[in-house]
Amino acid sequence: MSAQQASADTLQRFSFDKTAIRGELAHLNDSYQGVLKRHKYPEPIAIAIGELMAATALLSSNLKFPGRLTLQIRLTGNVTLLQAESSEKGQLRAIARYDENVEAEALEFKDGQMIITIEPEVGQRYQGITAIQGGNIAGAIEDYFMQSEQLGSRFWLKCDGTIAAGFMLQQMPSATGDDPDAWDRISHLGSTIKDEELLLLPNDTLLHRLYHEEDVRIYPASDLSFFCTCSKDRIATALHQLGHAELKSIIAEQGKIAINCDFCQQAYAFDGVQIDELFPEHKLQ
Repeated sequence: MSAQQASADTLQRFSFDKTAIRGELAHLNDSYQGVLKRHKYPEPIAIAIGELMAATALLSSNLKFPGRLTLQIRLTGNVTLLQAESSEKGQLRAIARYDENVEAEALEFKDGQMIITIEPEVGQRYQGITAIQGGNIAGAIEDYFMQSEQLGSRFWLKCDGTIAAGFMLQQMPSATGDDPDAWDRISHLGSTIKDEELLLLPNDTLLHRLYHEEDVRIYPASDLSFFCTCSKDRIATALHQLGHAELKSIIAEQGKIAINCDFCQQAYAFDGVQIDELFPEHKLQ
């Protein structure tokens, strides 16, 4: 593999020959900045969002079908929500909710829940829930895989407020490999990774530094990008659920219905004629 810039927006798989272990490396630059440009998050929130996006990118490698994977963290303190989503194409978006009247240094990531949701375009929706302590995203995901799927997994996440990166190791299900000590050895070597190495080194350099005595197979990288799935049609579908009378009442009071997408801040507006078009049955009356 030719050397790449570690800051490129990529997701790259690797595996270890003669073992049942695979890994993923994610680097987010423009995709992460795409979120920060739309939200003026204080530093603790911005860093947590970067780590969550990196984790979501790593997990999205399991999406083998059109759909969406969402990681949502619900907390009870002055930071109440962190959420990141990815499509099977590596299209990412994220959002946070917190008390904006609290100074950055007073923001707290208290214990709560992490919800992992997989929504295929066709098929059944899946959701798993695990506890998260003190905002430790990597630890919560490791606990989830161990409790829910009995898979040994290790996650390392890092964000410096400008770029974000993630490193994952995982035992493959229903396989033992030819090296029974491989998991202990490879996961221990993974734990020696330094933050600056994860953020700044090209993948091939990083993997050689960690595993120069292992047979590592590196696969082609895929792109990551910022992309919001909002659209006027999606907003219209959500508005339709409120009913014609309620929407016309809002129009009468405000002159139009104005909605901003929470994720990308795109503004959408509907006037009375456009609302009527959502309810063609009323045109027949």
